[in-house]
Formats: sequence, C-alpha cells, structure tokens
Amino acid sequence: MDNRRTGSRHVISFPVRLDWKDEAGQDLMEEGLTENIGPRGALVFLPRLLPAVGSTVKLTVTENPKNEVSVIAEVIRLERNAAHPQAALQVTKSIKVWEEKVWSYAAAVLADQAPEEFDDW
Repeated sequence: MDNRRTGSRHVISFPVRLDWKDEAGQDLMEEGLTENIGPRGALVFLPRLLPAVGSTVKLTVTENPKNEVSVIAEVIRLERNAAHPQAALQVTKSIKVWEEKVWSYAAAVLADQAPEEFDDW
C-alpha cells in the first residue's frame, strides 16, 4: 500500500468530537480519540459511527473544555476494523488555528513527557 502522508506525526491521544450530516441530511455526532496528529490533519478512533469518505466534518478537539478548538476537515480514508474503526481527516479550513492550537500543543505535551537524559560521564 502506498503511503502518501507528508510531514511528521505526533502520536498522542486527545479527546475529539466530530459533527457531520449523513447522506440523508441527518445531523450526526461521534466522540473519539486521536491516534496521531499531523500539521494538517489527524487519524481518529471513533467507536461507533464513521462518516463517509469525502464527507466534510467539524472536528473539535476537546482536550481543554474551556478552550475547545474546532476546524473543518474532510474524511480522506477509513479503517473499518470492527475492533478499532478509524477515520483519517485532512483539515480544510482554519489550518493556521490547527497548527497553532493543536499541532504545536501536541508537540509541547510530548516534549514535557520526554524522559530526562542522564549524563553517564
């Protein structure tokens, strides 16, 4: 399988909420967790409902309930594993907000979790 992703990914789990309309125009919502975050999107685990490939969704990162971050994204791929369904999302609007408030924040969280290096000399 061809891997077309560009850029690095932060493997981090943030709670998210997706809102979208199905083919019949019904409003749907699903909560899940990020698997990884890229500078322009994310792979998210959604336990029950998956939006269709090509769907436009509102992706809200709810890591900080007092400062939720919402962007518009497109579903570019689905993993229909019954035990662990996932959707790959590409941010299409508010990319700068995503980079500053989610991508950079994920990098900072991971940097804080990195173990300290000990000098053995």
